[in-house]
Amino acid sequence: MHDIAIIGGGAAGLTAALYALRANKTVLIIEKGSFGGQITFSPLVENFPSQVSLSGAELADKLTEQALMLGADVEVDTALKIENIENGKKVVGEYGEYEAKAVIIATGAKHRMLGLEREEQFVGEGISFCAVCDGAFYKGKHVAVIGGGNSALQEAILLSKLCSKVTVVQNLDFLTGEDKLQEQISTAENVEVIYSSVVDSLVGDTSLTAIVLKDQKSGEKTTLEIDGMFIAIGLAPQNEAFKDILNLDNYGYADSDESCTTKTEGIFVAGDCRKKSVRQLTTACADGSVSALAACRYIDSLK
Repeated sequence: MHDIAIIGGGAAGLTAALYALRANKTVLIIEKGSFGGQITFSPLVENFPSQVSLSGAELADKLTEQALMLGADVEVDTALKIENIENGKKVVGEYGEYEAKAVIIATGAKHRMLGLEREEQFVGEGISFCAVCDGAFYKGKHVAVIGGGNSALQEAILLSKLCSKVTVVQNLDFLTGEDKLQEQISTAENVEVIYSSVVDSLVGDTSLTAIVLKDQKSGEKTTLEIDGMFIAIGLAPQNEAFKDILNLDNYGYADSDESCTTKTEGIFVAGDCRKKSVRQLTTACADGSVSALAACRYIDSLK
């Protein structure tokens, strides 16, 4: 039995592992995919203390290496539920079961989809979510970016350096991203912004060739021929498996305050899966440290 099991290997989970290990606790990180979480999709990170500039993937590698060097154990598995057992908790995964005295849920969030017919079919065949991963495939071509927040504008800026044209489609009549990002968008000669419009349908046989846009005000529909589309409309928390042991808000986020505690004794929550006003790399790391120290105090109280 480990002292602490951490579900999720993103910035929050890896920071939690760091703090727990430095407190001489044994730690198991259960990650269903790749380590690093959403930050691995960021082409450039320039707002993390001590790091002037590096890619999200590089930062994720550093976080992972640090946790492993301190002695964290790792299991690649999908957590399906958490059960109470004598002297602790049991995380039931798709491939195994893992016991710990306390559990930190740091499952993060996943990309939101548009909810269109054949959308899943076109993922990887014209639909992407990560410019740093897939942008090179569209060098010299025309792509659309769906969304108007920070993530969408960052994607559009990166793509503008590779593609012949980038069309940003925003459902509102204004962009919601940071002013600095909006300035870069406005000065990029090959970036066009279409406001008050949504993607109504997708066009293509085996791959995406065009999108049909619907004007929110007039209802008019137009077809935009593109070579690819990057969806950047936000994230969905991955808390469904734990809805019985967490209080979830209307959006599915764990309804916990800055203490990172939950309604279930011995269960803590950290990162983008938690209800919070600001979701940034630094706040995920902050949650990681807070949840780990809370879990350590809980374990020490059992003695």
